[in-house]
Amino acid sequence: MRLYHNPRCSKSREAFSILSKMDVEFEDYRYLDLGIDTDDFDILLQLKDVIRISDLDSKNSFDPNDKVELRKLLFDNPKLLQRPILIHEGNAVIGRPPEQILTLLHEV
Repeated sequence: MRLYHNPRCSKSREAFSILSKMDVEFEDYRYLDLGIDTDDFDILLQLKDVIRISDLDSKNSFDPNDKVELRKLLFDNPKLLQRPILIHEGNAVIGRPPEQILTLLHEV
């Protein structure tokens, strides 16, 4: 289980806290430092609204239906990834609100 986490983000900190309080074993994945794990792109690109539109600048336009374009955009600009995101057993969920991550914990 991997949590795409930005400790400067309050929602991300809340998701981290939920997992920690539940004593769930997970990887605290600091995507701003490490980039997006190449093994996760296919899962992440299935998420609706995976791009932080508010962080886009005018030079970063994209087609939300073009997975190749989205992959390149996120590879080049990991800060545009929505957060927090929990990946578990081939599925992913955006933690907005943070409690949304609980939807993937039914088997933990």
